[in-house]
Amino acid sequence: MKKSILLSGLLCASAWAFAQNTNPVISKQKTAFQTSSPWMPEIDVRSDIAIVYGTNDRPGMTFEQRVKSWRDHGYEVNFMTGIAWGQYYDYFLGKYDGQNHLGVGQVTKKGDTIMHGKNMPYVVPVQSFINYMETDVIKKVIDANISTIFLEEPEFWARAGYSAPFKAEWQKYYGFPWKAQDESAENTYLSSKLKYHLYYDAIKQVSSYAKTYGKSKGMNIKVFIATHSLVNYSSWQIVSPEASLASLPGIDGYIAQVWTGTSREPTFFNGEKKERVFENAFLEYGSMVSMTAPTKRKLFFLTDPIEDRVHEWSDYKRNYQATFTAKLLYPMISDYEVMPWPKRIYTHPYPVLNSNEKILIPQFYSTQMQVMVNALNSMPKSNNKVSGVNGIGVLMSNTLMFQRFPTHNGFEDPQFSNFYGQTLPLVKRGVPVQTVHMENMGYAASLKDIKVLVMSYSNMKPVSADVHKQLATWVRQGGVLIYCGKDDDPYQSVMEWWDTNGNKFKAPSQHLFKLLGINPTKENQKFKVGKGTVYVLRQNPKEFVMEANNDEKFVGLVKEGYENDAKAGKMLFKNSMYVERGPYDVVAVMDENADSKPYLVKGPVIDLFDPQLPVLAEKTINPGEQALLYAVNRVADNEKPQVLAAAARAYDEKIQPGSYSFTVKSPIKTLNSMRVLLPAQPKTTTVTDSTGQTVADVKSAWDASSNTLYLGFANSPDGIKVDLKW
Repeated sequence: MKKSILLSGLLCASAWAFAQNTNPVISKQKTAFQTSSPWMPEIDVRSDIAIVYGTNDRPGMTFEQRVKSWRDHGYEVNFMTGIAWGQYYDYFLGKYDGQNHLGVGQVTKKGDTIMHGKNMPYVVPVQSFINYMETDVIKKVIDANISTIFLEEPEFWARAGYSAPFKAEWQKYYGFPWKAQDESAENTYLSSKLKYHLYYDAIKQVSSYAKTYGKSKGMNIKVFIATHSLVNYSSWQIVSPEASLASLPGIDGYIAQVWTGTSREPTFFNGEKKERVFENAFLEYGSMVSMTAPTKRKLFFLTDPIEDRVHEWSDYKRNYQATFTAKLLYPMISDYEVMPWPKRIYTHPYPVLNSNEKILIPQFYSTQMQVMVNALNSMPKSNNKVSGVNGIGVLMSNTLMFQRFPTHNGFEDPQFSNFYGQTLPLVKRGVPVQTVHMENMGYAASLKDIKVLVMSYSNMKPVSADVHKQLATWVRQGGVLIYCGKDDDPYQSVMEWWDTNGNKFKAPSQHLFKLLGINPTKENQKFKVGKGTVYVLRQNPKEFVMEANNDEKFVGLVKEGYENDAKAGKMLFKNSMYVERGPYDVVAVMDENADSKPYLVKGPVIDLFDPQLPVLAEKTINPGEQALLYAVNRVADNEKPQVLAAAARAYDEKIQPGSYSFTVKSPIKTLNSMRVLLPAQPKTTTVTDSTGQTVADVKSAWDASSNTLYLGFANSPDGIKVDLKW
């Protein structure tokens, strides 16, 4: 499981914007990375923010000295720590209050404590733990003059829930004795609901303390949650507060922890179970947008050039490109954690394909990676839409996490297929499906642009009757609702609002159908409701993907609802997604599609996935591939010299008649590769290091078709100065 994540970004696609900036400290908070290390030249990533992880002192170095090491190198420093686990040995082993607290760990039916490391359990967040987090962690961070705090991964494992502290919390919350979750679906649902509440309350208390204590010191504290997506937590059988935190006054935003490790979780489609990293990442990022956009909270997108599990470098590269492209296909987001844990990326060896050898990151990959993350520093937010139909939504809820483990009454949902059954048949046909969070239905923005909404209660349940009232109102105003499900899972009759306090519905959908004024009695029916339409398809969505060639009926209903009922235009199916963001072209082409044609982008474009940064007259992207391209003919202020792309970040830019100079910085032991736009081919190119010595072995080539100069040389965190004259 990912230990942490955050934001880190490096550079440069319109570097002249820094022309008047002679100070390497960047005031904006757009890109970041997280690290538990002090500053090292090998990991000097040059993002806006260094997120220092953990408050522990080290031999020969205090927490405060670690913070200072990054500040001394020009970084704004933020802080991150786990809220469900961490190196809280003072608390766990008794130094904090004289009591050993290892017993607060999350415990399985077998009696095993789920550990994150030695003497580091995943915790049941009891009050003593919350108090410790406030007084011994958060206070120390604020006293170090850090005003932005990230609380990471509020996670309660679905298979846990058998410890004495959890049983005590059950009694307090429900008012009756604990019940083992393995004994019934209702017990599982109640157990998950409590896990959800415990972390919601813990974060509410800790964030409130941070704001109040910061205010007492004249500081405006911001608190963010670094969390996996609802898609991943549901798939991995973890419970977390997720969307509900977006409405807490103490929470300022999120980091979307999406990376190869989460997105490579195998899924079913067309009867085949396998990794579908791009498609999965696209849905994961989308669920985070859905969770935060209506509440207007800030959202950082994370990717990781490697992952927690050991694979070889070519695997990391391929899947990094897939997840990176997926996040860029959400043009409304432009803040990024460019990498977590740069020390393990740059200084740990990993396998080579078809070899027993392990090596440090190959320089071609570190160069490509640095070009990509530097592009994030100038990646613009955009109102552009991804190509295709943008009005199809799929309803989600935090309750997706509540019925994942264990299995009851033989009802199974392999690989979370009831969710993927509603989404993958459309994503694979080039439809940029939007997920809609039930918890945000009270915000008008949630359904504002949705023409057709797909939903099912096969793997989630409604959080309140208000959700159904909101859905019924939306349908009557012209919305098209497609309900898929047999309502035959054992969670239909759990102790919840639809069958308590005078309500006697055997399934929550019956309450919705009553509000809509419909009574489905057949397998598949269509109803007119006000200005809108309701389809009821009595199939569980998992059937659409777990069986080969079994999604046509579902896709056909979406098409009919969009074209005929919503009258929203033609339903376009294709094998690609494309969006334009300023000078950047972002493209993904799906495989497993009847359309196997490649996608063609006309140049001149710079290929940012190629470390040599070639200028191409055209770029072909084949099924199963993605691309990030810099369109030279869309350069802003194209008369002005500027760095278009680079594996280093540009500072101290100076533009004078007939000359252009700048300094670039990036981690030591990596290679820079860059394209610089100039009004004419330079007559002299001078490259010097921080001591003024001429840099040897500089690669240089002029491309007349784009008026760009290619430069390549060894990077340095101390800076390499480039002087160009024409």
